[in-house]
Order: sequence, then structure tokens, then C-alpha cells
Amino acid sequence: MATGTLRPFMCSFSIIFLFKRNVFFCQQFSVSFQQPSDCGVDSYFDISSLSCVKCGPNQVSSKSGLACECQTGFRVLVSNGASITCQQCPDANQGVTQDGYGCIRCSGSAGENGKCQCPKGSVLVERDGNGNPLNESRCEACNATEPAFSAPDRTGNRCVRCEDSFINSSQSCVCGTSNVQAGGMCFPSNGLPTSVVPNVIFSQLANSVLSAWFSNFMYSSAAACLLFSNQTACQSLGNMCVMNMHSFSTINNDACGLYNTVYRATAAQGSSQDVSYWRANLPWLYYGDQLGLASRIIQNEPLPVGFSFKGAQKNTDIELQAAVYSVRGEFLRWESVGGGNLQLCPDTLTRQQSAFTFGTAYKQSCVLSVSELLNGYPEPVFYDVFLVIQKPQEDKHLLAVPLLNINQQFNGQFTNEGSNMNNWLLTRRLMLVDTLSGRQNSLSASPGVIRVASNIKIGFQLVPNTQKGQVYPPLMTVTYSDIPVTDPTTQTVTVSFSLEYTMDQEEARVKTDIALGVLGGVAVVHSLLKTASWKRRIASPLIDLQTIMTFLVFYAGDLANVFFIITVGTGLYWLIFFKAQLFVSVLLPLPAQEERFVVYVGCAFALKTVQFLHKLFVQLSVDIFFIDWERPRGKASKHVEGSGEAKSQASSVSIWRTYFVANEWNEIQTIRKINPTFQVIAVLFFLEVVGFSNLALRDPSSNLRRSPEAYTPPYSLILRYGVASAMWLCIGLIQMIFFTVFHERFVEDKIRQFVDLCSISNISVLLLSHRCFGYYIHGRSVHGHADTNMDEMNTNLKREAENLCGQRGLLPNSDTQTFQISITNRLRAKYDRIIEPINRRSGPSRLVDASANPCEQSTKAYHTMNRFLGSVIDHAHREMDYIVKDKLLFERLIGMEFIEPLDKSIFYNDDSHSFADVLFYGNEAVLLIFDTLFFCVVDLSSQNFILAAVLTYLQQLVFRLIRNGMGRRNLASKTLVDKRFLI
Repeated sequence: MATGTLRPFMCSFSIIFLFKRNVFFCQQFSVSFQQPSDCGVDSYFDISSLSCVKCGPNQVSSKSGLACECQTGFRVLVSNGASITCQQCPDANQGVTQDGYGCIRCSGSAGENGKCQCPKGSVLVERDGNGNPLNESRCEACNATEPAFSAPDRTGNRCVRCEDSFINSSQSCVCGTSNVQAGGMCFPSNGLPTSVVPNVIFSQLANSVLSAWFSNFMYSSAAACLLFSNQTACQSLGNMCVMNMHSFSTINNDACGLYNTVYRATAAQGSSQDVSYWRANLPWLYYGDQLGLASRIIQNEPLPVGFSFKGAQKNTDIELQAAVYSVRGEFLRWESVGGGNLQLCPDTLTRQQSAFTFGTAYKQSCVLSVSELLNGYPEPVFYDVFLVIQKPQEDKHLLAVPLLNINQQFNGQFTNEGSNMNNWLLTRRLMLVDTLSGRQNSLSASPGVIRVASNIKIGFQLVPNTQKGQVYPPLMTVTYSDIPVTDPTTQTVTVSFSLEYTMDQEEARVKTDIALGVLGGVAVVHSLLKTASWKRRIASPLIDLQTIMTFLVFYAGDLANVFFIITVGTGLYWLIFFKAQLFVSVLLPLPAQEERFVVYVGCAFALKTVQFLHKLFVQLSVDIFFIDWERPRGKASKHVEGSGEAKSQASSVSIWRTYFVANEWNEIQTIRKINPTFQVIAVLFFLEVVGFSNLALRDPSSNLRRSPEAYTPPYSLILRYGVASAMWLCIGLIQMIFFTVFHERFVEDKIRQFVDLCSISNISVLLLSHRCFGYYIHGRSVHGHADTNMDEMNTNLKREAENLCGQRGLLPNSDTQTFQISITNRLRAKYDRIIEPINRRSGPSRLVDASANPCEQSTKAYHTMNRFLGSVIDHAHREMDYIVKDKLLFERLIGMEFIEPLDKSIFYNDDSHSFADVLFYGNEAVLLIFDTLFFCVVDLSSQNFILAAVLTYLQQLVFRLIRNGMGRRNLASKTLVDKRFLI
């Protein structure tokens, strides 16, 4: 017991010891977190130990906080590079030299930093010409007059020639009283406003910021541009107008107002590059402010080169060049657009370069941190974008790409937000990130607001009716987001870059509307014919609410077919003509333009669902009865109780043949001409494994396999629908052809096998899909009896194979066993009277005879119906007789009987076994289209073929179970066969 108690204690102690040991090791390698701002005045931050270290005597922390320096009034006595020793200057009137290593008497006064200072216009001298230190500093005045024209430099240590604007305006380095000094320059009086508005308008935030950059450089840039034609100043002024979103109004002293003033004042200088909007020495910012000018610029003349997707003349490269300028107006470089210079989102070079493949719908979006933008873009960079045009054996030419700035305001109105091109004002030059104009107090301060190009889109429009891939000049659209900087580490901004390609879709829309109107009219006529046929088949001459509802159901099915034909045709048209074209002649509709197509698909699916459910309801309510032709072969004696005598009566006929036929009918209710499971698997295999889904991507490539490193464009809903529907229909049609041509001929044909089974079983089948219309399968045995033993059955089959007996047809010397029947009202009324006691059991309880035995009622009704229908087939009732004839060709085409059965019923020969119309087998077209639409609708809503396939399979399974279960119940109630025998 002592050992048993000690073991848990030792285990607990070991665990605690190991835990404490790990904690000790963790603490051993941990350090305290310190920053330079935590060190205080008398300590500095040691970058090696990442901790604060105390400075030596008479030392304080430097401005950076990363080193120590001598206190005011102390000089550096010893310095070994790692540490210093400080000594106080012996004389209180002495100051520390500029280098900090000596003490010198000041001729003037000493500043707060303990160093000598000189008055304005003089420089400080502390050493002679040989570099020897002086005993007393001197202040040497710079000669501001001719011929020196000198002034202290920025450090105040030497005299340099003053700026030319001072010399030109006053022949000295002093700006005269009649002149204006700004930005380190002296300007004579000019046409510019003396006061400017250095505000940057952030319209999304409904406020403006007094920009330090604009305050320092806006007037000087405008004046230098106007008076001295300083190109750098002109570019700088243009950049400030761009930072103010190209917005201008009646105010002429803001950035864009000053630009326009200079633009008008320099009209005599002419234009650059023969472009009337490009003033000499000025940046090209505007295309003018005339209404309707945008459409003439964008859609006036196509590009001189065409684009081709395939062939020897393949041309899909979009080459853009950008002239890059700094915020100060300096030209930096020519830069090829691509590789991320206009794309803020990080990505591989291969993916980014895919944006400039013509026809590829490129879109890249991401979320960027504000802190990353502040660190990565301390100053904005400006781009003038050009499209490179190079014909064979010719020099390169540049075509300016117009810019549509959504944030631009004209007299306070956002003219570029609408879709009316006549109201647009096109501009030039863009920037990506502006973290400079939002700085208010000083240029070194953090910005209060930043502006980011959150959406850049380059659009190409195809020339109408072109056959050589001609397009209009591209249009670059940019949208900026104004972001107030509150917490940069947590703030984010969503940015995107895209290229889109459009064409005029009006012609395609008109053709679609025409097709819809024509086919819709045909659908109305066809629905009216089907309604008239239905009225004749139910023997009802009145047009009532049921008639109207039936017409609407028929019209829903026909209109669904119209929408299906149009949508499939549209999808295949775009798939074939876009992917297979040589020279570009068509471009895919934009996602917004596909909405109408998606509505058509939704209408097709909804209407086809109505038709499918109606078909299902009709099949589940069909009237059916099995006529047993078997008759007793002899009489059997039966002992009668009490009398002691034996009476003879007809021997009974076995019911098992009827049960067997009923079970076979129950099994073929949901057979189809295709295998639904194989259909789903095959479609999914070709779409996802083989790669046919890649044909639905919005690019000109027809490759089924894509590299994982390559850019994957978004899917086109029209192409996706076209590929999916074509694949589903093709595999379904192949299955149907295989089933009809091969499987039914050489494997098994369940429909014809059922007819053969009826003949062998000596049982006929009466099917009434309408009140006075249906189908008849003549199964009367040519041998007279079917309830036989094996030897007799084999003998009968052999005699039939050797043509030693009559034919199976209803008429003598005929093999026709299946008929479409149109019966009289009298025959239908008699049928209803016989079955009425059975139907009454499922009605209200007050109509049910409680004393009647249900089993006896069913048996009596069955035998009565069997005798009645058998006698009708045998022409035993002259008032309910029938005739047999062939249907006219036109009757078969429109599905309507011209002759109304008034006195005699009509049996139409039907070698096509159309009784399958009350089964899934005869409605394969409806089922195939419904499955196709279901699969496509799920895919269009989820963009997932696998999910669409799974849900389609489940849908098929559910409706098959419903059809089997409810069909079995209807079969039991209509044939009077106990459902317990339906396996």
C-alpha cells in the first residue's frame, strides 16, 4: 500500500518539476520590450542590446535617440567612435564650434544650441584659409549686388549665387517691394491672383484640407510656369491639379484654376505634338469642356491596328507606355505599363502581365493596409499613359489614353458618374496613392487624409460590324477613395484593377427579342391546339376555368421550350463565335449585360417545372385496368353443406397472372431512355476532369488545361451555361441514340417486352389518360389459355414461332396490339358506374356503406369490370361498339383527333407504342430538358459544377421515388389489385 501511494506522488512531483523547468527556460530567453521613446533625455537606445543605456556625464540623448551628444556649452574632448567625453568651454562668452569639437568666441551672439550665429545675409567663418581655428568667429556679409549676386546657402556656411529670378527682377538678391517672393523665387507682378486657395477637396468626406504642400509651392509653381516657362514648375502645378481631382469651377485661384489661367495666358506659345489640347511647356490635363466631346474622342476613329486571336497574324498584346513624373514635376522615366506599376495588389509577374492580353477579362482586387500605403508611398508618382501602336515595318507611335476621373467635379457637379457619355469630361494623368496633399501643418507631419486609386479600369470597345478586329481607343476609368487616417495599423482599403472589353449588344438584343416573339407566337398556337385536343379528349365543349388553367399549363411548357431554345442557342453562339474566331468580330457581354440572359434561364426553368409537375400529376392519376381473358377450362365439383350433395361449378381462374403483369407495369413506370447516374457522372467528368469548364472563362483561349501559375479569369455566365447545357444535352442524346439503336434492338426493350408479356399472360391493358381518351394493349392469347403448365406453354410458344396459330393483333391477320383509343361518353359513363363503389370508399364518410365488405366490393367490381370491358372488346354491346382505323399523318403531327367519337369509339392503330406517354419513358424530352435546366440553374447560382451535379442527382432520385410510390398507390386503387402484391 505504501508503494501504491508513493507512485502517484512521484509522478505528480515529476510533472510539476518539468513544468517549472520549462517556465525557467522560457524566462531565461525573454527580454523586456523598450523603444527609443522610452529612454528619456539622459539615456539612448542601444541598437545591439535593444535596451536603454544611460549616457555619460554632461551628455544628453540626440534627436534620433540612438546616440549621446554633449550638453549645450560642452565640446567633445575625446571620441573613439563608440563613446565620447565632453568638456565645458572655459569662457562663458565662448560658444561651441559648428563641428562640436572646439570652443570659440562669438563676434555676435550665441544661439540656444550654444553655437555662434550671424545676421541674415552673412555667413559664419570659424577657420582661416588653411583650416586653422580662429580665436573669434567672423560674420562675412555676402555681396548681393553686381557682379557677385551672392547670398548664404541653405546651411549658412558659404555665399553662393542667388536665384536668377531675384537678379532678373531687381538686379540684386533682394526681392523688390513691387515683386512677390514665393517658393524661394522672386516674381514680378503678373496676371495671377495674389492670394491662392491651397485647399485640397476631399468630396467623399465633405471637407477640405489646408495642404502644406499646396501652401508652399502652388503659387510659385504657377508663377514660374507663367513668367519663366519653367517646365518643371508647370509639371508641378499640373500635378497639384491632379491631386485636386482635375476639379475646377468659377474659382480661379485654386490649383486647377491657376492651371487654366496659365493655359489661357500661354495660348500664343502654340501646342505640343500637334495636339490642340496640349499647350507648349504645360502638361496635358484636359481634352476640353465642350459637351459631347467625349464621344467624338473615344468613338470617332478606330485604332489603325486590329486584334486577332489565332493564326499567323495573331495579335493579342496590349502595349502601354507611361511617362512618369515626380510630385515636384521632374521627369523620371519612360515606363512600360505592367508588372505592377498601375496594379497596387501584389501578385506574380505572370498573372499581372495577363491583364494586357486582349480579350482576357482581367480583374484583380485586394485589401491593403493604410500603414503599408503610408510607408510605401511617401510621395505620389504621376503617370501619363499612352498606347503603343506599331504597324509592320514602321516606327512606334504613341496614342494618348484618355482618363475618366469619377471624382472630378465641374462647378460642384460630378459629371463623370453617369452613363451619359455626352456629359463626360475626359482628362489625362493619374496617380495611385496621395499621402502628401493631406498634410496640413508641415510636410514632415503625418497626413490627416490620404487618397487612393481604389478602382482602375481600362476598357476597349469593338467597332460595330468589324471583321478585322478593329477597336476604338481605350478609355481608362479611375475612382479614388478618400480615407481619414485615424489608426493606420488597423485601417484598410479595397483596391482593384481590371480590363474589360465591350461591343454594341443592341443588335443581338433585337434579334433575341424577334426570336422570342416569333417562337412565342408559335407556342401560343401550339398550346391552343393542345388545349383543343385536350377538350375533345375529355368530351367537354364548354370553356371554363379548368380550360383556361389547362391552356396556361400547356403554354408554360411550350414557352419553357422557347426560352430553352433561345438560351441554349445564345450560349452556343457566344461559345463558338467568340472562342473560334480568327480576327476579333465579337466580344462577350459584360456581367451586367448577362442579367437578362439569366432571367431567361430562370423563366425557362420555372415554366418547365410547371410542365414537369403537371406531367407527373397526370401520370399519377391515370385510369388503368387489366382485362383477364382467361376462362375456366372445365367444371369442378363442390360439396354443399347440409344437403349431402355435390354441385358442379366453373373452376376458378388464377389471379397470379394479373399480379405478375401489374408488377411489371409498376417496374416500368420510371424507366428512362438514359441512365441518370451515368449522365451525372459523365457530365461531371468532362467538365471538371477533362477540363471543358475552362471554355467558359472570359478569355480567347480554347485550351482545356490551364497552368496553375497562370491567371484564371472569371467565368462568363453565358459561356458557362452554353458549355453545361451542351454537355448535358450531348451526353443525353448520345445515350438516347445508343438506347434506341443498340440497347433496345440487341439487349432488351422493356416496353415491347411488356406487350409480349401481356400476350403470354392472356391479359389486355386499358389506360385512360383523359376522360375519353387513352390507350389499349391487346394481350389476348392466340392459344385461348395462358394458365397452363410448362409443357403446354412451351408447345404454344413453339406453335406461334412456326406460324401454326393465329396472329396476336386485335383484328384478324393483324399483328397490331397497341392502340390509341377515343371512347364515347356512353362507354365512359358505364366505366365510371362500375368503379364508383370503389371510389366512394375514398370519399366522404357519409357516402360509404358501412355494412359493405371492402374486399367483397373490390372483388365484385373487378369481375364486373373485367366482363364488361371484355364484352366491349368482343363487340358484344352494339351501343358501345368501336371501329379500328389508322390516324392521319396530320393528326399524328399535331396530336389531335379530328373525328369525335359520338356513336362508336375509335381505336387508332399505334405501332409506336405511345402508351409510354403515361410513363417516364415517353416523356424523356421533358425530363432531359428539366434536368438540364435544373443543373444549369444550380450552377449559375453557385458557380460550382460538382454541387449542381449532386443536387441534380438528388432531385432525380426524389422524383423517381415519388413517381414509384404514388404510382404504385394509383395502380392498386385503379386496377383493384391489392397493393400488398405490388413488390
